Amino acid sequence: MKKGKYKILVIPSDRTGVSKFRSVDPHVNLQKMFPEDFWVDVDYNPNLEDENFLKKYDLVHYHRCLSPDGNGDRSNKGVEMLKKLGIPSVMDLDDYWLPTVDHPAHTIVKQNNLDKQIKTSLINAHYVTTTTKVFAEEITPLNKNVYVLPNAINPNERQFKPKKMDTDRVRIGWLGGSSHLKDLEILEGLAVKLQGSHKDKFQFVLCGFDLRGQMTMINPETGEQNNRPIEPHESVWYQYEQIITGKYHVISKDYHEFLMKWKKEEYPNVDDTSYRRVWTKPVTTYASNYNYFDVSLAPLKQHIFNRVKSQLKVIEAGFHKKALIAQDYGPYQIDCINAIEYGGKFNPKGNALLVNTHKNHKQWYQYVKKLMDNPSLVEDLGERLYETVSPLYHIDVVTKNRADLYKELIKKS
Repeated sequence: MKKGKYKILVIPSDRTGVSKFRSVDPHVNLQKMFPEDFWVDVDYNPNLEDENFLKKYDLVHYHRCLSPDGNGDRSNKGVEMLKKLGIPSVMDLDDYWLPTVDHPAHTIVKQNNLDKQIKTSLINAHYVTTTTKVFAEEITPLNKNVYVLPNAINPNERQFKPKKMDTDRVRIGWLGGSSHLKDLEILEGLAVKLQGSHKDKFQFVLCGFDLRGQMTMINPETGEQNNRPIEPHESVWYQYEQIITGKYHVISKDYHEFLMKWKKEEYPNVDDTSYRRVWTKPVTTYASNYNYFDVSLAPLKQHIFNRVKSQLKVIEAGFHKKALIAQDYGPYQIDCINAIEYGGKFNPKGNALLVNTHKNHKQWYQYVKKLMDNPSLVEDLGERLYETVSPLYHIDVVTKNRADLYKELIKKS
């Protein structure tokens, strides 16, 4: 090993999800950009009890928990061992430790005291990195050694290369996971309003449709638990689809019947319908779904879990040059400038349309309508959003900041 090259141990929390953006990709790029300064090992199951193994490294990065199996005690002991050895460790956290009661993970988190474990881990952590200044301020009372390294995009990835699709309709899309029911409920009634004013001129696109999952059945007499695959009508994605389509009011009876077959096939001439279902894709290709729409919607219910989320939807929409209509709240206030000022005046420096939560009942429709009536504004907002996010959240920019931070932390130890 060349003298002066720092060895970094990266311990991801999973193999398919958040670790791509928070652990694996950032550090693969770190070694790629600075091969003379850093050597990176990604280890999903390191031997945390072996001092000789740990002594090989100059810094350890882990997401949420040092122990990959989620064992809080083992994680905290590992952190203390690293401190004793003089090896700085960096805990990364991208979500608030306690989901709200309407989040599907809330019960599991509370039953297993995961929120308390994460807070304890934050207190014990040597250093902490997170996604936004907003979340950093929330973490600071628990640990003052917190730094912001935002989510970043590699525009050379095929999934982040925009691909123009010609259509006569304005395509309005939502892309996300299975924990956003309360956010999407904000859009209730939007499709029906558009059907009344802009029939045959729009298409709603729901991306990420997924019927996988388990239903836990509990015997009320014995308490015995059994799992079974969920039925399609039990899936949260079925509820999403009902919201997006106005309970299928905006599509034909024939198309509705086709959708209820739950086949991963496209309806004939789907481009000329008012709704498109796009099935889930892996994390390595999911962002290509942005090519299916022109306007990205980002509704957000106001509470602490959402307030400290990252602005990844803004970043992704920007790199894809999509117009964005987002909640005027939390992460979407970091980079977004509302193109519609108070009183309706247009702000030429605006890069998005931000919806006031108190006006959810009318502004989502008003803003979608405005973009449909002004197609050039769709393109203009997409370009301005790209100009905002591309210099800040390009993976090379964030990687340079990570390199500087790691060198600083290692020199301190």
